[in-house]
Amino acid sequence: MQKRKLGNSNLEVSALGLGCMGMSHGFGPPADKQEMISLIRTAVDRGVTFFDTAEVYGPFTNEELVGEALAPVRGRVVIATKFGFNFDSDGKQSGLNSRPQHIQQVAEASLKRLRTDTIDLFYQHRVDPEVPIEDVAGAVKELIQQGKVRHFGLSEAGVKTIRRAHAVQPVTALQSEYSLWWREPEKEIIPVLEELGIGFVPFSPLGKGFLTGKLNDESQFAKGDIRNVLPRFTQEARQANQAFVDLIGRVAAQKGVTPAQLALAWVLAQKPWMVPIPGTTKLHRLEENLGALQVALTPGELRELTDAASKLTAQGERYPEAMQKMINR
Repeated sequence: MQKRKLGNSNLEVSALGLGCMGMSHGFGPPADKQEMISLIRTAVDRGVTFFDTAEVYGPFTNEELVGEALAPVRGRVVIATKFGFNFDSDGKQSGLNSRPQHIQQVAEASLKRLRTDTIDLFYQHRVDPEVPIEDVAGAVKELIQQGKVRHFGLSEAGVKTIRRAHAVQPVTALQSEYSLWWREPEKEIIPVLEELGIGFVPFSPLGKGFLTGKLNDESQFAKGDIRNVLPRFTQEARQANQAFVDLIGRVAAQKGVTPAQLALAWVLAQKPWMVPIPGTTKLHRLEENLGALQVALTPGELRELTDAASKLTAQGERYPEAMQKMINR
C-alpha cells in the first residue's frame, strides 16, 4: 500500500482512506453491522490505514461501528472523527456547537465509542460562527496536550478561518469535497493548504457515486438517502451532469480502467499530500477503488482530462440552502 503524509505533519496514512459514513448514515437504511465490520477489517487487510467517521453519523452509531471493527488492529490504523453539533433529546442533530467545554465532552464520548485512548485526527465538522475559531483551536490544543487527541483538523472551512486556526494550533488536515465535478477548492483553499503545509482530505471524490457511471437521471434513491434533497441530484441536474460521466467513461475506456478508478486517480495525481476517502458498503467497490492506486496518468492524460472537465459546469448546488450556509466560513 502506498503511503502519504498529510501536509507537513508526521501523520502518515494509506494513500486512499475509507469514508465510513454511508455504512450507517446518509445513504438510506444502515447496512448490516457485521457485514460492515467485516468490510472495514478487509480494508485493513488490504493496507488501508485511514478511517473517517463522526459523532453525527447515525448519530453515534457509526463511531461505535468503527470502534468495534478496528479495536483488534488499533495500533495499525488512523481514526479521524469530528465534533461540532448539538443533539436534542431524541438524538437528532440540532444546530452547531463548538464551545470549548462541549468539544471536551464530545472527545470523551467519542473515545468511548471508538474504544481507544486517543483520537488520531479530530476535525471541527462545520465552522461555528458563534465561537471564535481561536477558542476552538485552543480547546483541541488542550486535548492534544492531554494526550486525548493527536492532530487537529477542519472541515469545509474558509481560508481566513484556516489561517486563524493554524496560528493557534497547527492544522494537520482540511477535509472538503473535491472531485472532477467539484473543483472549487482549487481557487483559494488548495493554494493556502500548500502554503501552510496542511494536508487535504477530499470527501465524495466520486461525486457521491455519480461519477462512477452507475447512476443516471432515472435512478431512484432509498428513503433517508441524502441525495434525495441535494440540488445537484435532481433529475434535471443529473441529466445535465451526465456530461461529466460521459467524459470520465470515455477516458476510462481508453485507459482500460473503470470510471471510478479514473476519477480517483485524477484526485490522487493532483498533490502528494491529498488523501481521498471514498466510501462504500460493498467489498467489490472497495477492491475497485483500491485499484485506482495502480492507475498512472501521464502528464498529457492528466492535462487532457483536467482541461476537458474545465469546460463543463456542474448543475445544482452541493447542498440545500440551510446546509450551504454552513460551508466555507
